[in-house]
Amino acid sequence: MGTSDKRTVFVCQQCGKKSLKWLGRCPSCQQWNTFVETTVTRDAPSRTLTPESLPRELAQVATGDTDRIPLPLSEFNRVLGGGIVPGSLVLVGGDPGIGKSTLLLQVSARIAGIQSKVAYVSGEETPGQIKLRSQRLGIPGEGLYLLAETDLEIILQQLSELSPRLVVVDSIQSVSLPELDTAAGSITQVRECTLRLMHWAKHSRTPVFITGHVTKEGTIAGPRVLEHIVDAVLYLEGEQFSAYRLLRCVKNRFGSTNEVGIFEMQEQGLVEVDNPSQVFLSQRWGEGVGSAVVPTLEGTRPLLVEIQALTTPTSFGLPRRTANGVDFGRLLLVTAVLTKRVGLRLGNQDIIANVTGGLKISEPAADLGLALAIASSFRDMRVDPNLMAVGEIGLSGELRTVSQLERRLAEAARLGFKRCIVPEVSHRSHAPDIELIPVSNLREAIARGLLRDKTKAPADES
Repeated sequence: MGTSDKRTVFVCQQCGKKSLKWLGRCPSCQQWNTFVETTVTRDAPSRTLTPESLPRELAQVATGDTDRIPLPLSEFNRVLGGGIVPGSLVLVGGDPGIGKSTLLLQVSARIAGIQSKVAYVSGEETPGQIKLRSQRLGIPGEGLYLLAETDLEIILQQLSELSPRLVVVDSIQSVSLPELDTAAGSITQVRECTLRLMHWAKHSRTPVFITGHVTKEGTIAGPRVLEHIVDAVLYLEGEQFSAYRLLRCVKNRFGSTNEVGIFEMQEQGLVEVDNPSQVFLSQRWGEGVGSAVVPTLEGTRPLLVEIQALTTPTSFGLPRRTANGVDFGRLLLVTAVLTKRVGLRLGNQDIIANVTGGLKISEPAADLGLALAIASSFRDMRVDPNLMAVGEIGLSGELRTVSQLERRLAEAARLGFKRCIVPEVSHRSHAPDIELIPVSNLREAIARGLLRDKTKAPADES
């Protein structure tokens, strides 16, 4: 028979660090006034051995029923690595109103239509409110069971009796355990509830999706420890005024990371984008100055995106640098190399860089496209509309090779591009449908990439 032990500790609500006394500033995350007094009840273990407690040789372990559950949404399947793994716990995060609940309700309805029972647990909405949303999305609701409850003990009891094929908990910050003397959404509640759901999912071999709110810093609200507990972490991203949403995988124990699924928000909910490269380039104006196309990689998927840049003389003493969709540090690096190695006088120019469609590019392969767009705007000379540029820029102005160039070129050829500027070390890449223009440095790339049909005076450059 186990014994019970109660003690009082102070827990940081940001990082979960525990302390025996109250501290004004957390020594772990350096946040102020985050420690909250918490009563912890610890039950002594009964120390009863189970078959799972015994060591087993890896070669003798049976995989069991590990077939993935396929989803009717191919973009969702791509992000998860081919489907849902039985017994997995998946965390879906995103800004408020980005579409997390809409996406999971659509996934639940489609699984319910082909795999029988699905349980949708909501601690934030009533069944009537979910019904209104389902009518707007055109979801009939057969096989989809709603449970509006915040007590996790009751939730797990109902789930055990229902035996669903899939469980969705929206959100993890709204459920709580009564025996914990803290409010719902606190670090203790969120961590313990997630652990209980993980044990239930592994024991019943039922996949569980949980949603988590995102703070203004872009992390899951409260505990970063959730990302270590769950099997997969998905982030739903998108600009506030853009119709496109990106479902990005940042952790996956059963597949590759950094995969991206692309959806478009419409009246009937989130709709898959079958050809994202064509969509992002559909409104491109080929005659525009300060625009370049770059073949990027999101996980294993090649995407063609348009980078725009605008340079204008500053009205103040210190020129501004604005980056939308590109890393601000890469923008500063490219600007410095253009000034020092190419000779462009950008010291008195405001520079605005933007990636169309609300996408965010973090890989260095987009450096050359960004540099071409800036040089095109500064010199008032357009880039060939049938030309792409890919390559990482070094501090000496040299161009470095990028990974998986053949896959990028194949996507470009499919969309009708004819030429591509690549680093000279990549000139042996196989691209039968695209003319490769190998260059060794940034100055040569700009000379080959800009068309001489604009008559900006050369004296403006140097």
